[in-house]
Amino acid sequence: MKQKIVLVIDCGATNIRTIAVNEKGDLLESASVANNTKPDPNYPQYLIWDIYEIWDKLCQTTKQVISKIDKSLIAGVTVTTFGVDGALVSSSGKILYPVISWACQRTAPIMDNIDKYIPLNKLYSINGLNTYSFNTINKLIWFNENHPEIIDKSKYFMFISSLLLFFLSGEFVTDHSMAGTSMLTDLSIQDFSDGILQAIHFNKLKFPPIAKAGEVIGKVTNQASRDTGIPGNTIVISAGHDTQFAIFGSGANMNEPILNSGTWEILMARTKSVKNDETALKNGVTTEFDAIPGVYNTGIQWLGSGVLEWLKQQFYQHEMNQCKDDAIYNIMINEAKKIDSSEIQISTDFLNNNGSIQGIGLSTKREEIYLAALHSLAHKTKESLKILEEAGNFKSKSIICVGGGSKNILWNQIRANALNIPVKLIGRKETTVLGAALFVFAGAGVYSSAEEARKYINYKVNVIEPK
Repeated sequence: MKQKIVLVIDCGATNIRTIAVNEKGDLLESASVANNTKPDPNYPQYLIWDIYEIWDKLCQTTKQVISKIDKSLIAGVTVTTFGVDGALVSSSGKILYPVISWACQRTAPIMDNIDKYIPLNKLYSINGLNTYSFNTINKLIWFNENHPEIIDKSKYFMFISSLLLFFLSGEFVTDHSMAGTSMLTDLSIQDFSDGILQAIHFNKLKFPPIAKAGEVIGKVTNQASRDTGIPGNTIVISAGHDTQFAIFGSGANMNEPILNSGTWEILMARTKSVKNDETALKNGVTTEFDAIPGVYNTGIQWLGSGVLEWLKQQFYQHEMNQCKDDAIYNIMINEAKKIDSSEIQISTDFLNNNGSIQGIGLSTKREEIYLAALHSLAHKTKESLKILEEAGNFKSKSIICVGGGSKNILWNQIRANALNIPVKLIGRKETTVLGAALFVFAGAGVYSSAEEARKYINYKVNVIEPK
């Protein structure tokens, strides 16, 4: 019997993709087109997303995927995107102002002066999100201060995922996990906060009803079918913020932290308990809604491989001129493996200009500096995990590592040693797509729940034990 297929539309900041996934989580076909911000036509110094161009690109990628699969096996379609960004729309769904990009700086002064509307400590105690200037709350304040007439004309504010779901189905919804990125919600009820919305003078009714991940919200319209090639009446299912589905798609269980190791190290855990007090705020802890209601994703981030990239630029220029990146990384790792330890001390706090390298002598080799950086970053992971455990009220028994840094076996062994718990590496790269697909299979009735669907995934786990 042939397996059912779901389509995941993944709108990222860099690429827009459509991926077909089968019941076992295998990626059957995919197509991708580059995404990019544009200057705001009203304020050229600022950045927006052209949502109509994004939709056209998604139609293009979806048609390519549809042409390569058996359309009769499609069980449903969903959308996952980055958080916070969205647009005010009319009752017909017309965009009243372009989608302001998270990369736009217009809202930075608003975040700096948020106390004008609500004290920062109070705001954090309600929503648990740290002070990121691109959060939705700052965009709505910007509209209130600069274009209140657009708010007055609008029917709804809709996140990008909701806009794309509307283009597919004609239905107005708010993805649950997207709401949790907005700085407008109350962690205790996992819904929009009346107090915060009143403080910024925004009507709660201007958000469409919240849809849970896996919830059927409608069917592909005739127009969307013509645009995308997806068969008409295919069910459209809610997903939402890419981070939440990456965590679920990684196979992470409750209280099992996952480290997304890239330019940034993002450490998160699925927890039932959260601590959004002043200490958590100062420590940079952020808490979002999990893909499953009633669960939270508590996280913290810091600069990771960005430090190693700086070292590569400084000390491996010859190899950079001769080799591809993968070969350079292998050289860096293999050289460091040959030495037992390094007396070099590195502070990797490069973002605040507090980075430093100490203990260098005339005989110091570059591999000693690289090895010291790996140890310093592993120590940062240990510190951050302690903060996360305190915020989420749990104790880690293992940690899952994904992303580019998961390929560095030396680094992962150093991590395991520093943390004194096993580091799990999984053989699944597209965890966001996989996580979203699991909820579509549940919504389509192929599995009874996303948790059941996840049981059928072979994660090909490689465990690195501490030494």
